Amino acid sequence: MHFAKYHALGNDYLVIEPTTPDPPTSEQIKAICHRNYGIGSDGILFGPLKTVNAQFGLRIFNPDGSEAEKSGNGLRIFARFLHDHQLVTATPFSIETPGGVVKAFVSNGARQVTVEMGKVSFHSEDIPITGPPREVINEKLLVVGREFRFCAAT
Repeated sequence: MHFAKYHALGNDYLVIEPTTPDPPTSEQIKAICHRNYGIGSDGILFGPLKTVNAQFGLRIFNPDGSEAEKSGNGLRIFARFLHDHQLVTATPFSIETPGGVVKAFVSNGARQVTVEMGKVSFHSEDIPITGPPREVINEKLLVVGREFRFCAAT
């Protein structure tokens, strides 16, 4: 298994280059990401993968083995990985995730990496969340006698 470990703004991810089309299993991901018994990370970036909708494909896995649609820091790390391994020479370039295609930019001597994540929506009909149509920002939620405040976005 070939991998690299990168850090970005408080997150650390492992980039695992595919040797087969199948990603690690959920149990393997949990073991690899475990901070005491594995390499330790906030998740696994499995790529680059072949795709028809972008220059690179990427699957993102959380340390619990579940798959994420997107991750801002994960995408920035992956973009830097592609740059460091000379897989890209010009920006922007495109990366497809289960959450859609994003544009990535590596600039300033590779000291700055940005990605266009798309627009965020807090609207209840886009999430979806029950109740009247509204922006779901700083709402109250009562759970077992305790009040919590939350925002919902998609």
